[in-house]
Amino acid sequence: MTDPNVSTKNIRSSRIKLILIMLVFLAPIIAAGLLTLSGWQPEGKGNGRPIVPQRSVNDVRIDVDGKPWVWRDSEPRLTLIALPGPGCADHCLQTLALMRNARIVLNANADRLRLLYLGTPPTAPGADGVMPSWKVGGDIADAFGEFRSTEPDSVSAVLIESNGTALSYYPAGFDPSGLRKDMQKVIR
Repeated sequence: MTDPNVSTKNIRSSRIKLILIMLVFLAPIIAAGLLTLSGWQPEGKGNGRPIVPQRSVNDVRIDVDGKPWVWRDSEPRLTLIALPGPGCADHCLQTLALMRNARIVLNANADRLRLLYLGTPPTAPGADGVMPSWKVGGDIADAFGEFRSTEPDSVSAVLIESNGTALSYYPAGFDPSGLRKDMQKVIR
């Protein structure tokens, strides 16, 4: 039997409130589904250029000290690859130092970023102070050739996620402070 104190108007009002509460939670899910089906992707505000389509570098062999570079390290760590142009000298070396400093600024999380230099190490004055922070390797198959700088005395960079996915590319002349900001966002 129905309670005489509860009117049809109160029941209808309660049902409408329940439906509105359900819509508040369902609306974002429906909107996200529609945006995904339409192919829309959010634009990030990163300073690097996204590598599209994303690719895995797990099968790329890089030799460091006579051993293959392990993309999937024992713990999750990203790899920042420096790709020097011809004749890496003063400007290139300065950029490498700023890239190294971007790692240092990560403080306690600095170990979560590995620095890998692919090419002939620079011999310019000051290289002895910068290059010990970098592992030097060789890209025998030239797998990163499309990202390598072609300008003399310059360097470009590629950021590789801990699972071996190439995330972003920083062309020659990139802003090292922008790279530092990206590192602080990605590595927490």
